[in-house]
Amino acid sequence: MIHDFDDFCLYVYVIVDDIYRALRPLLRRPGPEPEFSDSELLAVCLIGECKGWDKETELLSNMAAHRALFPQLPGQSRFNRRRRNLMAAMNLLRRVLLAQLDLAQDRQCVIDSLPVPVVQFHLVPTSTGDWPAHGADFGKVSTKKQTIFGYKLHLLITLGGLILDFALAPASAADLTVGCELLAEHTDLAVVADKGYISAAKAADLQQHNRIRLLTLPRCNQQQLPPALTHLHNAVRQIIETVNGQLTEQFHIETNHAHSFWGLCTRLYAKLTAHTLCIYINRQLGKPDFLQIKALAFPI
Repeated sequence: MIHDFDDFCLYVYVIVDDIYRALRPLLRRPGPEPEFSDSELLAVCLIGECKGWDKETELLSNMAAHRALFPQLPGQSRFNRRRRNLMAAMNLLRRVLLAQLDLAQDRQCVIDSLPVPVVQFHLVPTSTGDWPAHGADFGKVSTKKQTIFGYKLHLLITLGGLILDFALAPASAADLTVGCELLAEHTDLAVVADKGYISAAKAADLQQHNRIRLLTLPRCNQQQLPPALTHLHNAVRQIIETVNGQLTEQFHIETNHAHSFWGLCTRLYAKLTAHTLCIYINRQLGKPDFLQIKALAFPI
């Protein structure tokens, strides 16, 4: 059981280290083994994300209070550089956790998107980042009635709340277009989506080639579903609202501290892996409410 924050840190490190040891032959790490191991660095990144410490200065300052657990904690510059270099390893870690979770076998899913602004609207003209070169642009977020500069993170989530897959796309890209590209990588799913994903042609194509049923609420001018199915659809949509809330409030996924596209990707991989890891730990602990993840990093 996890009784305090130190327990949580040790639990995360052991899981990460076990998986990373198996992945090392695939990663071809150059140079000598560092005093602060890659497993330790990945674990500290994930611990920080779970606590909402998504600035390196804040993360390293708080972890310094637990130096007995990580005595060789490096300085900020080296930590940040190694963190970026381990971006691929972080995503591999997420995929291994998914493969080991029985919840990933759920064939009923929900698809939606989250805004990921990278530069405040009024600062875009003077921004010196590499965002336009990597597809960042202006796009509308209808749920918040605002326009952002950046991207949207498209998420495929099981009805249990596990993030199966994701895609980062320019903010202006249509949900339908990106969502169908994401779903084309999967088969044999029933996927609930909002009205932004309505397309009889796209739905038929996914059904024919991927055996995916895309289920959307009809528009006002279309034939309406029976009340019972509408209620079920709304209940299912609550799952993605819960996950979106966790990513926004606990993991701060809509707040960008990166100065470059690859820095942003490094942070997104860490946040999504941390969410998956928390569900994995809850399953390991036998907790029936495995989506209650905040209590792991904030034990009473």
